[in-house]
Amino acid sequence: MTVSTASPRTGIRVVTVDFPPVNALPVQGWYDLADAVCAAGRDPDVRCVLLAAEGRGFNAGVDIKELQRDNGHRVLLDVNRGCAEAFAAVHECEVPVVAAVHGFCLGGGIGLVGNADAIVASQDAVFGLPELDRGALGAATHLARLVPWHLMRALYYTSRTATAAELQAHGSVWRTVPRGDLLSAALELAQEIARKDGTLLRLAKAAINGIDPVDVRRSYRFEQGFTFEAELSGAGGRVRGRFGGDHGLADAREEARHE
Repeated sequence: MTVSTASPRTGIRVVTVDFPPVNALPVQGWYDLADAVCAAGRDPDVRCVLLAAEGRGFNAGVDIKELQRDNGHRVLLDVNRGCAEAFAAVHECEVPVVAAVHGFCLGGGIGLVGNADAIVASQDAVFGLPELDRGALGAATHLARLVPWHLMRALYYTSRTATAAELQAHGSVWRTVPRGDLLSAALELAQEIARKDGTLLRLAKAAINGIDPVDVRRSYRFEQGFTFEAELSGAGGRVRGRFGGDHGLADAREEARHE
């Protein structure tokens, strides 16, 4: 279970998440991802970061089983902070971040790609927030950056997903390709970006973040307050306690497709 980095081409740093079986990240995984993205952005030789994942899907959110093992609130508080730091690291990275998304992109995955600068997706990719089925709230901030507001609300309330083709139609996915072509297509976009002047790229990223209509860090932390309220009310733990078995994380992709 790792977050690894590589530099396959000049000016490009690839940050890869690999937490089998479905890239549901534990607390430390979110912090490791944040550290890797921040370090890549600070490197003066890097002009573009490519965020990718191994395995069956891009990201299935937080490790629910880690939450279930905790008898108090410590893990919930830690994972809230870890997710916030990882999402912010992508948004605040000093250089553009391209996300290469395959399979399922759920929960925390939406927080990552919603804060990315560009998304390349495989044709089988699906995007959604099953938070209400997991005893949590959050990342509507980031889903609203991918789809129109009313669609975001419907997807959030139903826990349904949108396909890569649908997101491309809304303008949030740059390109959809067969899964086997995903990494090369994402690298192609990253390389086009990385050919620009490094100083200008960093200024452009800061300028674009400065005119963002939503303070994504503050907005997401506001949402997380309701996650903790749900926990204190008992609703979060009650719903989360039903998670597992035949409809656990290992079946996240198929469950998302058929909800």
